[in-house]
Amino acid sequence: MRTAHIEIRRLTQADPDVLLYRDIRLEALKANPEAFGSTFEIEDAQPLNWFSARLGSSELLGAFCDAKLVAIAGFAIQQGQKEAHKGMLWGMYVRPAARRTGIGRRLVEAIVDLARHRVELIQLAVVRDNEQARRLYASLGFREYGVEKKALKQDGRYYDEVLMAKDLLLENSS
Repeated sequence: MRTAHIEIRRLTQADPDVLLYRDIRLEALKANPEAFGSTFEIEDAQPLNWFSARLGSSELLGAFCDAKLVAIAGFAIQQGQKEAHKGMLWGMYVRPAARRTGIGRRLVEAIVDLARHRVELIQLAVVRDNEQARRLYASLGFREYGVEKKALKQDGRYYDEVLMAKDLLLENSS
């Protein structure tokens, strides 16, 4: 896959973005059920307007290669006055054919750029076994600060999540 022809942009509530988002989100939940808090069965049963509402309630970036959506990542600012300085990177998924091409890196960089002007800290949680993702996040300045034991349970197996954060104020002061 040629990464030179990658466009990263916010997904909107308009067609065809809603359909593209639903398709890749369901693929992610089916391919890597251990990595997400939701399930394929729950989201597959949702009407299209549920996916549209999700695109309207948070910022979801998509990476497109030749007009095909190959990766997604979401960003949401924490709710409440005392937590509004923090944002969350969530729902990251790169289709298998686009992995190891730099698309994931570019997508996370775009999320960080988006967050930089809106929050002081960006956080994420990643399944401990996902070494590739943990290395990517670490290479972009995210630091591990904890582990949530048994954070997710899929098919009778528990998965620990590594909690990571990137201090954007610290980054701007150096």
